[in-house]
Amino acid sequence: MPPEPGQRAGAQEPSRCGVVALVGAPNAGKSTLVNRLVGTKVAIVSPRAQTTRRRLTGIAMVGAAQLLLVDTPGIFAPRRRLDRAMLAEASEGVADADILLLVVDAATGLTDEVEAVVGRLAAAPAAGQRPLWLVLNKVDRIARARLLPLAAELNARHPFAETFMVSALGGDGVPALGARLAAAVPEGPWLFPEDRVSDALTSLFLAELTREQLYLQLRDELPLAAAVEPERLAEREDGAIEVHQRILVERESQKAIVVGKGGARIKALGAAARREMEAAMGGRVHLFLTVKAKPGWADDRRVWRDLGLTWVD
Repeated sequence: MPPEPGQRAGAQEPSRCGVVALVGAPNAGKSTLVNRLVGTKVAIVSPRAQTTRRRLTGIAMVGAAQLLLVDTPGIFAPRRRLDRAMLAEASEGVADADILLLVVDAATGLTDEVEAVVGRLAAAPAAGQRPLWLVLNKVDRIARARLLPLAAELNARHPFAETFMVSALGGDGVPALGARLAAAVPEGPWLFPEDRVSDALTSLFLAELTREQLYLQLRDELPLAAAVEPERLAEREDGAIEVHQRILVERESQKAIVVGKGGARIKALGAAARREMEAAMGGRVHLFLTVKAKPGWADDRRVWRDLGLTWVD
């Protein structure tokens, strides 16, 4: 029986380590799949497309293999500077991968966005130099009879080396995918300690957890042009973590939405984010949030630096 993500095999197995980049259209479930393979939450998830903004590496231990899972922003037609940065992050995430996983939402099937992603991958300079696998995700949301025709249709567009059908949310098919990846990555030493689950800085990861709550609680009330800027992170004498963050929006009207009547919305948002932080950190967290309307923040180099984003012209 293949080992589950996070389990180690016997010492007789040679160590393996490889980079696996997950690419696809927005909302295909890449971040959920990374979290499932790692065995804990390292990437934020929301129903809104384009939630992932920067490249993040989740670190999964599967048997004697360390899988460096690069969660990239969804590939879409860029309109703003921030969109172009997200597209650049996705491209860079692909560059050094040993294996590429094209993650496709099986419930929506072969959309124009998926077609565009397949075309972009096929036209990439390194196309054909590394395995490209197809992962049909959200298979619990589609009739089984439709899966094989969809897989065949996608393979007709591009000859994928392997095809998997999974439910990242429910876990179906994920152990088999993890075991196959573990066997396919190159032999070599691990690049991170065994107990490391992500390459993200703690301050940026905690800021992402707050941004996740912005999208989950406000949904369509707040545009995607909002950010959470880490300001200070400190450990108190009693071992609790003190976290200070600033939520950036474009307009005063958006600030009022985030704060809510009598501050009710920001309190609820902060309470939910704090619970997520405490689960991730394994201890008490004191979270302090402020909200600032900063027109044009998405074109401010300093803000980009604080958010861990790479500036693009």
